[in-house]
Amino acid sequence: MAESHGNAKGSTAHTEADGGHKAPFPPFQKDTFASQLVSLLIAFVALYLIVSRIALPRVGSLLDERQSKIEGDLAAAQKLKDESDAALKAYESELAAARSRAQAIGAETREKLNAASEAERKTLEERLSVKLAEAEKTIAATREAAMKNVRSIASDAAIAIVQRLTGVAPDRRSANKAVDATLKG
Repeated sequence: MAESHGNAKGSTAHTEADGGHKAPFPPFQKDTFASQLVSLLIAFVALYLIVSRIALPRVGSLLDERQSKIEGDLAAAQKLKDESDAALKAYESELAAARSRAQAIGAETREKLNAASEAERKTLEERLSVKLAEAEKTIAATREAAMKNVRSIASDAAIAIVQRLTGVAPDRRSANKAVDATLKG
């Protein structure tokens, strides 16, 4: 192994041809340099044509499709957002209108009930005042009748008492005068 380190022949074995002389790196060989440049130019032009005519239009169309789909989706989302905002505003306005209608109906119903109860109260008061007047007339008539009866009863009682005490029955006229004088005060 020590020989291979110091031996120049052993280190150049990979780069030398079988004849013992060095072969240059193939791309740098002078006899094939021009043909390699032409091959490189043809490969570059072919690759450019393939990329520019086939690959780039496909990629461009995919990008355009993707961009148009994104824009369409954004437009549809904006449209749906606008529709939902409009629906929300319509809902809120309908809700406010329904609340105001409910309040108006409640106020109207309250006014009708108040008016009906007031009319019923007045009717009831009128009926009660008529009944009260009739009752007062009945009481007055009953009182008057009772007072007439009291007068005749008092007169009869006075006659009976005087007869019992004195033994003589006074006449009805004098007994009525005495009862009238007593009742007047």
